[in-house]
Amino acid sequence: MKLFLQILLVVSSIMLIIAVLLHKGRGGGLSSLFGGGTQSSLAGSSVAEKNLDRITLFIGAIWMISVVGLGLLLKV
Repeated sequence: MKLFLQILLVVSSIMLIIAVLLHKGRGGGLSSLFGGGTQSSLAGSSVAEKNLDRITLFIGAIWMISVVGLGLLLKV
């Protein structure tokens, strides 16, 4: 069980990094300080963005479950 959770943690960590990097920038941040924040979003989020949000939340939940599970196993 411990090995399974460790593998799940590594795989979900990599997938979570990729999912976060696939998101579109939403303004603000450092880019707006240097004049890069002049673009505006046209019609809000598309279906692909909403699906990417859902996938990211799902992967994040898997990551959190594997972290808590490993913590409980290593505590015992």
